[in-house]
Amino acid sequence: MRELQARLRQIGWFGQNPTGTYGPVTATAVEGFQAKRGLLRTGATDTRTWLRLVAMTREPTRHELYPDGGMPPAKPDRRCLTGRVMCISKDSRTLTWMIDGKAVTTVDVRFGSEYTPTREGEFRVFWKNRDHVSTLYDTPMPYAMFFSGGQAVHYSSDFAARGYNGASHGCVNVRDKRGIAKLFKQVRTGDKVVIYK
Repeated sequence: MRELQARLRQIGWFGQNPTGTYGPVTATAVEGFQAKRGLLRTGATDTRTWLRLVAMTREPTRHELYPDGGMPPAKPDRRCLTGRVMCISKDSRTLTWMIDGKAVTTVDVRFGSEYTPTREGEFRVFWKNRDHVSTLYDTPMPYAMFFSGGQAVHYSSDFAARGYNGASHGCVNVRDKRGIAKLFKQVRTGDKVVIYK
């Protein structure tokens, strides 16, 4: 379903982000596409409609399929399979809290810009601060869990408001306040942080 919506979006027939739900908006978009191509106008995606759409578009990227987040987590890096780990995939834009190789919870995340990139590698949480305020940028960083210099996993009200239209200054931003609050309670100083592509 997301692929259909993403392909329709590529050619201007679906004006919102893919939802994965075939509702009235999707049916109207399919019907418009069918009418423009001289196909039977049903609003349903039959084989002829699908083949025509595929011929006119390219395979959507993961980010086109999930532009608002909610992407399934990537396969965990091997370093995430032992111990207590915040397993963070840049490709799927997810943080999965794992204990001994089992996923406990997953939240959407965003990263630093190309000028202030989020470091990749294996780190340890060395300091936690529930009500931290950045002294460098004078911005709140609630539920901050620092793992490398000034880089931390923390809640971002900007991410919550603007989604992926922004970036951090290198931190791993979480937009789910309830999710990060729960994670903050579980993560201990010394727990692993693995950030990978």
